[in-house]
Amino acid sequence: MKWVELQKRIEEKGITIFTASEFRRIMDLSETAAQKILERYTKRSILTRLKKGIYIVTANPPNSFLISNKLYRPSYVSFESALSYHRIIPETVYGITAATTKPTRNFQVVGKAFIYHKIKESAYTGYAPTRIGDDVILLARPEKALVDYLYLVNLGKKPLYDRLELEGLSKERILTNTKLFRRSSFYKWVQNDILRDN
Repeated sequence: MKWVELQKRIEEKGITIFTASEFRRIMDLSETAAQKILERYTKRSILTRLKKGIYIVTANPPNSFLISNKLYRPSYVSFESALSYHRIIPETVYGITAATTKPTRNFQVVGKAFIYHKIKESAYTGYAPTRIGDDVILLARPEKALVDYLYLVNLGKKPLYDRLELEGLSKERILTNTKLFRRSSFYKWVQNDILRDN
């Protein structure tokens, strides 16, 4: 099957990132045929393999947040990436940071770092499907992105930004999200040190 035909079908389905099984289903191919085509076009750099079984069209890469969602699941974009997106921190963030319930992992793909921090299952909430361009991304809401980040600061795993822009955020939602981590010392620190000064 020629690349022009494959590309047309991929574009018709509106997908920019796909698994080997999704590719097989879209193209109506056997597992062996699909694997051979994926290998052939990956070798020619028409496709890029992000990790085993996950591909993108090299010339049309998806939003980095979407790659983050698909690369390691379950996960949602949070911490510095979501803080920057919501303009809680002024800095542009170059790596993509996400929360997961699986072990902490880092990936280096398409010239970018994708960093996943494990959080407690009780705190794996507070995100929403968010449309960015043509893609729908699982992204932490502003208050949850802040709390996820502060949790790692409190554990000594991240430095505290001195320019957090908390205006417009709900203190009540921040404290509600803080409770999800079930750590009274963390709750008190956020309440007394972070929110009292803002």
